[in-house]
Amino acid sequence: MQNDLKNLLIIDIETVSSFKEYSEMPERLQQLWDKKASFLRNDDNQNSQDLYWGRAAIYAEFGRIIVISVGYFYSKENEPLSLRVKSLSSHNEKDLLEKFVSLLNNFDQDILTLCGHNGKEFDFPYLCRRLSIHQIPLPTVLDTSSKKPWEVNHIDTMEMWKFGDRKSFTSLDLLTAIFEIPSSKSDIDGSMVNQVYYNEDGLDRISWYCANDVIATAQLYLRMKCLPLVQEDKILIV
Repeated sequence: MQNDLKNLLIIDIETVSSFKEYSEMPERLQQLWDKKASFLRNDDNQNSQDLYWGRAAIYAEFGRIIVISVGYFYSKENEPLSLRVKSLSSHNEKDLLEKFVSLLNNFDQDILTLCGHNGKEFDFPYLCRRLSIHQIPLPTVLDTSSKKPWEVNHIDTMEMWKFGDRKSFTSLDLLTAIFEIPSSKSDIDGSMVNQVYYNEDGLDRISWYCANDVIATAQLYLRMKCLPLVQEDKILIV
């Protein structure tokens, strides 16, 4: 197995608003959300309370992480490449983040590389911000302070696809379609996570969705490296 696969950890997170309802936020946070909401694109002319339900989860100041899924490649001699995926989930964000850090500590972080789809813009900084809020020291592989750009071991499959073009966002769903990567067949998408979590008690369902996004990202990375996909029977979700 190539060293860049051996030392690669695929990551995806799922987030929700910190509170189910705008009215549950402390008054100080309500005022700060109102200010934030006034600058957001709002084609439907929603008030700040309605915007909170649909948009707060994507901001680390007003959201929280409920699922972190990770995947890594492995292979035995003369056997096809395999992918192992593990999902961590909890209603208690601090507990979830501590378990994630403990998992990262099982790897040599001096050579470990993190990979995600839009990871550099979303997943990695979101993780760092929420770790900081909970006063959990940043793991070496996530801590980019004082590092030169080429010293940061982060890969972003969306950035790989851009080939230097900074103008557009390309979804994981679209890229898996054009690269003919099998669909996860999930019955939810990112826009539904808040609804599924708060109104349907669907943490396990969200965890499965997140794990399948890790699989899709891993397969996309292989495609973009002109490598064979991992066979379906060689993918293990634990």
